[in-house]
Amino acid sequence: MLNTFIRVSIIYILVLVIMRIMGKREIGQMQPFELVIAIMIADLASVPMADTGIPISNGIIPILALLLFQLIISIINLKSITLRKIICGKPRILIYRGKIDEQALKKEKITINELQERLRQKSIFTIGDVEYAILETSGEISVIQKPEKRNIIVEDLNITPEYEGIPYDLVMDGKIMYENLKKIGKDEKWLQKQVEKFKTKPQDTLIVTFDGKGQIFCQEKQNKNA
Repeated sequence: MLNTFIRVSIIYILVLVIMRIMGKREIGQMQPFELVIAIMIADLASVPMADTGIPISNGIIPILALLLFQLIISIINLKSITLRKIICGKPRILIYRGKIDEQALKKEKITINELQERLRQKSIFTIGDVEYAILETSGEISVIQKPEKRNIIVEDLNITPEYEGIPYDLVMDGKIMYENLKKIGKDEKWLQKQVEKFKTKPQDTLIVTFDGKGQIFCQEKQNKNA
């Protein structure tokens, strides 16, 4: 039992580290070669965990080999545009200037119904509203709507919005985020004064944030002893 637990722990940590090295993409954003490698790693990892009679090295070595293979392909993708097109493919325009490219759909083996479904996932319910639809190498579809169908943005109204910046978490679950305080040029004393305005203390808050406009959001923990 202990042997099995140790084997599972080693394989789990190894796979976790490898997946972190491979990047933070979601499954749907992976390139085909990345998805294949991820599936193979999962399959290889299950073998030494399920059968204790198989040396654990029989699982670790192939997994490390796949990681090396993935890193090599990633470097090739960064260095060569030509090889990148061969390995990952290239985007294909499915709708061009409002007209569906039937040949492109056939080459990508996408039916009209599937195209409509993909568009609905983008909150577009009428194909006639689409100016361009591009099938990306990850399998996602990028859509550009016709000008008259697009949502109005402030630029259309000749309005220049105020700069907002990004919000920073200053306290998370009672723990002060000193690195973020440093980024906004503040210290712990300043934070305590701000939190006191909400009649609480940093260690008793669930979250405290500071946005680009200088506004602070603070919520106290329900259970301060947690």
